[in-house]
Formats: sequence, structure tokens, C-alpha cells
Amino acid sequence: MLTELSALREEGNNLFKSGDVEGAISCYTKALKVSTCDSESAVLYRNRSACYLKLEDYTDTFSLDTDQGDIKARFRRAQALHKLGRLDQAFLDAQKCAQLEPKNKAFQELLRQLSAQIQQKVRYLSSTDSRVQQMFKLLLDNSAQASDRQKAAQNLVVLSREDAGAEQIFRNDGVKLLQRLLESQQEDFVLSALRTLVGLCTGHQSRTMAIVNELGMDRLCGVMGSGASSVSLSACHLFQVMFEALTEGMKKDVRGKDEAILPEPSRELRSMLRHLIDMLAAPNVSGPGRDSAINLLVKQVPRKSQKHPDNSLTLWVIDNGLKKILEVAGTVPEITDGPPLTDNTLLSCSVLLNKLYDDLKSDKERENFSTLCEEYVQHHFRGPGLESKLRSIQTVSVLLQGPSDVGNRTLEMSGIMDAVISLCASDNITHQQVAVETLIHAAGKAKRASFITANGVALLKDLYKKSENEQIRVRALVGLCKLGSAGGTDFSMKQFAEGSTLKLAKQCRKWLCNDSLPPNSRRWAIEGLAYLTFDADVKEDFVDDKNALQAMFQLSEDKTVLFAIGSTLVNCTNSYDVEKPDPQLVELAKYAKQHVPEEHPKDAQSFVEKRVVKLLEAGVVSALVCMVKQESPALTETCRECIARVFLALVERQEDRGMVVAQGGGKALLPLVSESTDVGKIKAAQALAKITITSNPEIAFPGERVYEVVRPLASLLALDCSLLQNFEALMALTNLAGISDRLRQKIIKEKAVPKVEGYMFEEHDLVRAAATECMCNLILSPEVQKLYLVTDSDRLKLLVLYSGEDDERLRKAAAGTLAVLTGEMPEVCARIPSTTSHWLEILQALLLSESQDLRHRGVVITLNLMQAERSLAEKLMESEALEILSVLAKAADASQASVTRAAQCCLDLCLEYGLIRSNDGEANGKSAP
Repeated sequence: MLTELSALREEGNNLFKSGDVEGAISCYTKALKVSTCDSESAVLYRNRSACYLKLEDYTDTFSLDTDQGDIKARFRRAQALHKLGRLDQAFLDAQKCAQLEPKNKAFQELLRQLSAQIQQKVRYLSSTDSRVQQMFKLLLDNSAQASDRQKAAQNLVVLSREDAGAEQIFRNDGVKLLQRLLESQQEDFVLSALRTLVGLCTGHQSRTMAIVNELGMDRLCGVMGSGASSVSLSACHLFQVMFEALTEGMKKDVRGKDEAILPEPSRELRSMLRHLIDMLAAPNVSGPGRDSAINLLVKQVPRKSQKHPDNSLTLWVIDNGLKKILEVAGTVPEITDGPPLTDNTLLSCSVLLNKLYDDLKSDKERENFSTLCEEYVQHHFRGPGLESKLRSIQTVSVLLQGPSDVGNRTLEMSGIMDAVISLCASDNITHQQVAVETLIHAAGKAKRASFITANGVALLKDLYKKSENEQIRVRALVGLCKLGSAGGTDFSMKQFAEGSTLKLAKQCRKWLCNDSLPPNSRRWAIEGLAYLTFDADVKEDFVDDKNALQAMFQLSEDKTVLFAIGSTLVNCTNSYDVEKPDPQLVELAKYAKQHVPEEHPKDAQSFVEKRVVKLLEAGVVSALVCMVKQESPALTETCRECIARVFLALVERQEDRGMVVAQGGGKALLPLVSESTDVGKIKAAQALAKITITSNPEIAFPGERVYEVVRPLASLLALDCSLLQNFEALMALTNLAGISDRLRQKIIKEKAVPKVEGYMFEEHDLVRAAATECMCNLILSPEVQKLYLVTDSDRLKLLVLYSGEDDERLRKAAAGTLAVLTGEMPEVCARIPSTTSHWLEILQALLLSESQDLRHRGVVITLNLMQAERSLAEKLMESEALEILSVLAKAADASQASVTRAAQCCLDLCLEYGLIRSNDGEANGKSAP
């Protein structure tokens, strides 16, 4: 055990020195588990704490139980508490350190800083307290002017966003005042109270638990379920903040001795979820309030990552709330008694059902989910009256939009499909509408498309041609569009006669531009285009119709149409993935008379580029930005992937990137790299890389946003990404690394440096050169420079060898890195001769290069070597370098002034060392004996 402990500690020390801080933490943690010696544990805790400080992770408050006299551990804890803002506790630790070592300047400096900050905080709190009291007085005074009270309420919101202000509001019994504002029934005061509560709860678990218990979930849900849409959205935001504060508190694995002991917040979390489930089918909850409840369940219940093993929350919601979700899904507002719905509710229900189903881990769990849905549908389908059957069919329609496997199973139940076909011919418009929509959603699934093609096309055509109701006609048209696009992009697989698809698309565009139609009918026209635009002829006609494009972009604010717009734009820009078949396999398939997919001539790259230009001119970027900002379950990860694909297509041409950035495209891409499918994240990151390569990052991503770009770029440096994505990420990181030291630190923190080093060994010339260029800018960071001091690595040798390669771009990058490194770290210079026996030849080749950039780098490296050690200068003067430097120093060309000056400095230094003699004040090129 002692051997294992010693090995783990030594490995941790080596990893820390080489820059792998997280690896060091892992080793120290493993060592702590096997350590039985208090003194040894104290050292390990101290070392691990140093790692956390390096990562700027100050939440790991380390224990001093093993050794109360460990002054280093106490000082590091004081530093961490200082960074966390816990000044009082930090002061006590710093004071103890200063008492033990009164002459230690670091202890005294920290004590001085803490003392000044505590005094400043006391002064601020006293002034904040008086401001809070003044606002409370105004808000409680019913005789005060309404404008003054509203201003006080708004000031309270601003104050709650500051830590000190939030604490003062909470300590001055502010929650009871906010409760009175919530009960005031005045929208402005209710909104101010909700926004103030957001400030109190943000990132603070204990305050959140106290507020939940004091206000009660019934009151908070009542506010969210009120009729006002703005109040409902604000309450939804409050719930979101509460969930985050409580769940973050549960994630903390390490709690320090001095941290308050809090009860487990799981009771409050379950209470919140139970109340949200109860809101779903409650008749007294407004439509916007119900949508907010569904939105919260979508965000909070399923696991954020499939790697997390615990899906108990999803199972709990299915057991306790699936029936209520299906009640909402089966509601037909026009004819059934049910809760109030908005235009978005049914789609949101389908998203929630799909999220719950996808979060299940085993076949047994999925079978249970399907059985519960089947029992619900069967119960209503066998119930008395047509209304009950309509509820079951509506439920099937929602399931087909969500977990389609479950939807298909319910559709195949005895009598369901026959009832759908029968109701399509009903005289009742609502009955027809429900049935046709179910048929459309079924047609979108490959499993049912062939059946409906054989049995439903004639029915849909009949409805389209003969129905007098435009809403039924547009829905029938969408069904035909789905069936007509079953061949996808395969030009040879067309379901309808030549020209029929174009006629359908023309009618869709006509309905899309018809402002007299209700928005939900125009939405169906976009659904039709999402399928028809697989055909390149339809794409060409659509992008030429500016009115239709503008009408679609205007509807981008409609949450229910987001995916349809995204799919249409993906088709128009050809940003879907297409696998190019192997030519030999194609020939073999032709010989065997097998079907071979054919590309439409108008899907060629030249046509795609023209379509992209037309979309940009029509304002597609503004529409995409608007879509990204939507707060709705309808903005699913798949929908975000569509948007990311379109953005990538829009920035493909360098000349279009400025327009995309100017219209807010750069900002819109940032949330897509964290909230999308895995493919969507990569597409968004690649689009960011393209923008960062050719644009000034500080203009494209102003302020703090530029630091958010680093992580997605680093994620592209992975083996599962293409070499093009690797190359573009390296180019973009090179651009960022050259801006500021803070950005270089961010790149280091995202662990990109080892990845960049890995790509310096890549066989592809462009990728290898790009990685070396990135290192050339990263080497400006002292932390990266220290990596080249490690004696058992070949980092320095690689740079020297690359400086002698034939690839000029690679030589420039490697020699530039060496020039900076040897200038900043003279101790590296002495190791260069030991890297390779050809180091002198490589250096002389740089000095003799036809490229002025390479000559300049070579002269600077030579100067740095001479300045570092006299012995190196002697070796250089014994070679042909003296003659070369003499020639370079006498060059009269003004364009080579920088090279001439550096060469002259080399000769002057040799004179100073006494290695050469001066002839009339000039170096004559002859070595001194």
C-alpha cells in the first residue's frame, strides 16, 4: 500500500509539473483513498488544493482535520475562501497564518487585502440596508403615488441582482413583502416581485429552500397559471432558477467544515414537480401557464446526459403524471371539455412525451410506457360517444409527433386507422381536421407511408380538390406533399407524375403568402414545403419567390413552425449529410440492375451557392436569430441542429461571413454549441471556426462573448471530427491566441494545448502546419513556455527539426515558436544543441533562406542563443554563421532593415565577448584566436 501511495503521489507531482492538472487531481484523490497516515494525507490534501486553485475551482474547501498546524493548507484555504467571497472565514485563516509566520509577506498581503475588502463591504451593506428600508416603506405605503411605488419595485429588482442587496432584502423579511406584491393582482407589481425573487434565488440553495417553504408551491403555481402571458413567463423563469439552485446544491460532492449544514433539497424538488404535474390537467390554469409547466418538465425531468445513470425522476413522472400529460394531448378544444390550450400546447406535449421516452434505459421501461399509452387510447376509443373516440385519435396524433414508435403501436390498434380514414370524410370540419392531421403525422413515418400511399392518396386528393374549407384543403395538401417526397433527394425516386410536385409547391407558396388565412393554416403550408423542398426544382422556385420567403421568415416567431422552417432551409441550402457512394459499388449495382440514387442536376454546388446568396439577401440570418431566441419546447435539439446546419452553409463562402456576423449570426451560434444534438454542436462549432478565421474575433464576438468561443473550437480537436474541422479549429484558435494573454489562458484552461501538440504530429501537411502556427501564438504564455523545460519530452526537438523542413509554412511557424521561446526562456537555449546533431545546419539554412521572414527568424534565434551563453556564441562563430551574419549585416536593402539590425547585434555581441576583432569599427568576419 505504501508503494502504491508513493507511486500515485509521484505521478500526481509529475502530471502537475507537465500541466495536466486534472490528471494530478485524480492521482491525489486515489492516493487519499489508500492513505492511512495523517501527515501523508495532509500533504496530499495540500497538493490537491493547489491543483484546484490552478483550475480556479474554489469550491473544494479542503479539510484541516489531519493537521491543524499545516500552514500551507490553511493559506490555500484562505485563498479559496477569498475567491469565493467568504471574506470573514478567509480573514480568520489568513490571520492564523500571519500569527504563525509574522514575516511572511504573502500572508501579510492577503490579510491586508481582506481587511480592506471587509471594511468596504461593511460600508456598502450599511448603505444598502438603508436603501432596502426606504423601498419597503414606499411599497407598503398605499397612500404613496403609484409611480413612486412602481419605481421602488423596479429598484428592488435591480438591488436583488447584487449579492449584498439580495441578502439585505432576505434578512429584512422581504419575502413577506414580495408575497403581498404577488397577491396585489397588479401586473407591474407581480412582475417586479417575481423578478426580485429570481435575484434572491439565483445560485443560492438555502434562500431558495426558505422561499419555497414560505411562499408555498400552491401560491407560486397559481401565479404561473394566471391569464397574463408575461406573468406566466416570469414565473416560469423563477421556477427555472429555483430548480437550478436546488439541483446545483445537490451536485456538490465536497462540503467544507465551515459551510452551513443544509437539509437535502430533494423534498422541495419533488414538491415542485408534483405541483407542475397537477397544473397540466387543471381547468383553472391558463393556456400560457400550462405551456410554462410543460416547458419546465421538459427542461428539468430528463437527464441532461445519457451518461448519467439515474433516470429515477423520469420514471417518477411517468408513474405519477403520464396520464395527465395524455389528457392534455387528447384535448380537442372545439368539442371536448378540457383544460384551456394555446396553439403551442399539443406540440409541447409531444416534445415532453418524446423526452420522457428517450430518457428510458431498458426495454422493460419502454414497454411499460407504451402499455400505459395504449391503455389510455383504448379506454377512450371504446368509450361511449364520438367525442371519446376523437380524444383517443388526437392522443395518437400527438404521440406520432413525439415518441413515434409508441404512436405507431397505438395507430395499429384495432379500429384506430379505420376510424381515422372514416372521419376524414366527415361533414364536421373539426372531426375532419383531427383525422387529417393524424393521417399527415402517420404519413411522415416510413413504416406507415406505404400503407397510406396505397389507401390514403385518393382520399387526400379528393379532400384537396373538393373541400370548401381552406383549412382542410391545406392539411390535405401537406399529406400529399409528405407522400410525394418519400424518395427524398433521390432524383430517380418520384412518387407523383412529372410536374405534380411543382404544382403542390406552388399552392403551398400561395397559401403561405395569403394573410387572410389563420396562422395555423399558413403553418401547414410551411410543413408541406419542408417535404417538397427535397426536390431541387422546388428549391429553385422557392428561393426565387421573395414574397414566400418573407412570409416564412415572418412566421418564424410562431413556436410551432420552427422545425418546419429549419427543415425547409436545410433542404434549400443542401446542408444535410450526403454520403457519396463508392464509384466501383455504383458500377456493380448498375450491372446487377439494382437501384442507384441519382442527384438532381440543380443540386450541384454552383446552384447551391446561388440559393444561399438569395436567402441571405432575403434576410434569412435575422429569421434564424429570432428562432434561436425562442423559449419553447418546440425548439428541440433536432431543430437547433437544423439551424446550425443552415448557419454552416451560410458561412461557407468567405465573402458572406461579414453579413452573417453583422446581422447577429455570431451571437446566435453560441447557444447552439451547447444546446443541440452532438452533430448540431459540431456544425455550430465549425461555423464559429470559419467566422473566427476570417473576421476580427473581438468585433464578431464583442466583450466577454469572445471567451465563449474557445470551448466549442477546442471540441473540434477530436478524432471523431474530420481533418477539415480540425484544421479550421486550429486556424481559429491561432487567431484567438494572438489577441491577448487572457484568451491564451482560456485556451489552456480548456485543455487545448495537449490537443494542439498532438496535431503537430499529423501526417497532413496543412493540419500539421496549422497546429504549429497555433503553438507559435500560444508560446507567448509563460505556462506553455514551461512545458518546454521538461527534460524527458521531445517538444523542443520537434520545433528544431520542423525549422528545417521543406514546407515553408511549417518552417515559419516552427522557427517563429523557437524565436519567441529562446527569447523568453534563455535556459532553453543550452538544450538546443542536444536536440539533434543537425541543429547548426538547420539554423544556417534559415539564415540563408530566400524568404525574408525565415531569415529574420533565423537571425533572432541566433541572437537569443548568443545572449544566453557565451559557449553557444563560440560554437556559432566557429561555423559558417559568422560569414553569413557579416553579409546580412551589410545588406543595404531597406526592406531587410529588421534582419540587418539583428545580424549587426549578433556581431556586436561577439565583439563584446572577444570572439571576433573589429576593423575600423566594423566586424571583419575573422574569428579571434
